[in-house]
Amino acid sequence: MIGQDISALANGATLADKDYAYMVWGIDDSTHEVVGTNLDLQVLKKGNEEIEAWLRRMLSSNAVFRFERTEIDGKTVGILTIQKAIRTPVTFQKVPYVRNGSQTKKLADISSLQEKLWTKLGQGRYEMLVAVADLSLERALHIIDYTKYFDAVGISIPSGNEEIVHYLIEDSLAIKQDNGLYSLTNLAMLLFARRLSDCPGLRHKAIRVVAYDSVNRLNIKKNTPPFDEGYALCLENVVKYIDAFLPGKEVIDTIRHTESMYPVPAIREALANACIHQELSISGSSILVEIFTDRIEITNPGVPLVSTDRIIDNPPRSRNEAISSLMRRMRMCEELGSGWDRIVMSCEYMQLPAPRITVYEESTKVTFFEKIKYSNMSEEDRLWSCYMHACIMYIQSSALTNASLRERFGLPLSSSGSMSRLIKLAQEKKLIKPLDNSTAPRYMRYIPFWA
Repeated sequence: MIGQDISALANGATLADKDYAYMVWGIDDSTHEVVGTNLDLQVLKKGNEEIEAWLRRMLSSNAVFRFERTEIDGKTVGILTIQKAIRTPVTFQKVPYVRNGSQTKKLADISSLQEKLWTKLGQGRYEMLVAVADLSLERALHIIDYTKYFDAVGISIPSGNEEIVHYLIEDSLAIKQDNGLYSLTNLAMLLFARRLSDCPGLRHKAIRVVAYDSVNRLNIKKNTPPFDEGYALCLENVVKYIDAFLPGKEVIDTIRHTESMYPVPAIREALANACIHQELSISGSSILVEIFTDRIEITNPGVPLVSTDRIIDNPPRSRNEAISSLMRRMRMCEELGSGWDRIVMSCEYMQLPAPRITVYEESTKVTFFEKIKYSNMSEEDRLWSCYMHACIMYIQSSALTNASLRERFGLPLSSSGSMSRLIKLAQEKKLIKPLDNSTAPRYMRYIPFWA
């Protein structure tokens, strides 16, 4: 019953244009008298499994809820707070439910509500949901670092709190409630929270970094607590933290300094992309950076909105438009679709394999590899690097050649035969095609399959 009602109430909140729905224990249904309850969902079990864990397993990944208890007149009242459905209906055991009057029904049985719900889901945005509510103005301004917001967007900090909150409301970071108190949105907390853990619904959105002492996950070298600040506050610190674990080489120019063996700006770009394009409605998952001795993996919830084959040339599409727009104004990213261009070009400049994109059912992983001899690269990575090189050359109004591919891998002229074989294989896999079939083989140039 609880699982079906969570589904129904989440979907019902979306239909009613409310951010949350609630189930309350300890209140009489008819008189609304406080009668108290002994129920505690946090200790109840379904078989041998805790009921909360069981519910999360049975509900769809976009189900967000929490159970709390409070005392009223010496009697215990339990409250289950359920966030509205985002993007898709919340399901229980793969079936969506909805409230119809005082009853819980399968959504498929009420076609009028089903159509209305899908319309509402297409309009909803996670960033605009209320994260924390009923705050005094002083408390709201304490929870977020508003000075970072003003510095980043290039606005002088106003002298009074009322003027400060005016700008925050205009940028959908804060909401003034009917009771005179204030709410902070998910957008405000995700970007500017001093502590994401102040908001139970967002504590799992903090960036995590784990370093291992080998090529696998058997032995953890360093597993720090998640970076608890909002992304706008912690992104640069996360990049510096990652860089501290990366191998480097000592270089002497005018001064002695250490150069990283990885393209740090490309890693920063990929991390910013993970923040912007993650599927925020997936509960209990976060951005994870894993550092191995031979690679770096950045994983975020959600799958790409464009095909990975067209990630360089396609027009930009953002899953979280409010975050993307504000981060662009803060000069933390671009909405030009050029992020992957720079990532790939940075790796080519250092003659590293092209970053690999792996798409799972509900997540995406970007892998950066250390420099490796061409002879030791897998066929998959050779082909992907070849294809990415063709894409980069094409958007620069040029084309892939045997010579450009040799230069991309840092190979001598004697490796021309190896490049010819790779080009032939890429053509067989339909990744690239000749620019002009009538050109002599020695001068043949190639472009991506979609060009």
